Amino acid sequence: MKFIIMLRGNQAAYDAMNGKASDDYPAWSEGDLKAMFDHMEAINDDLSETGEFVDGQGLAEPKQAKLVTAAPDGTPVVSDGPYGETKEVLAGYWIVDVERPERAYEIAARAHACPLPEGTRPDPPVVVQPVSSAKEAGYEM
Repeated sequence: MKFIIMLRGNQAAYDAMNGKASDDYPAWSEGDLKAMFDHMEAINDDLSETGEFVDGQGLAEPKQAKLVTAAPDGTPVVSDGPYGETKEVLAGYWIVDVERPERAYEIAARAHACPLPEGTRPDPPVVVQPVSSAKEAGYEM
């Protein structure tokens, strides 16, 4: 069974990782960053060793994202964005192929336990969602 495990964040959290503190996010030190990267790398390594890793990536900060729609003629309409009204955005993900949903939940809990600098607002919950094809979802193609 394939699942996407989604980590969420916000611009303030990215700013803190880059040394800019706010009320809920103290500035991260080099040691804080290393602890976070080591934690995530250990998850990646373990998933690779068990054969459960399909894909995984961290995403650039939200202020680098763009909103794209289509003009009536189909050309892209790109705007800066994207998440002015959104409190949390996708910060990274794993696609895993596991035997049972509970294993995906275990991986998500491990990801959520990532070390954070003292005084940091707790991370939002990690989202776990099955990945399915159109056929698996019952759509005829």
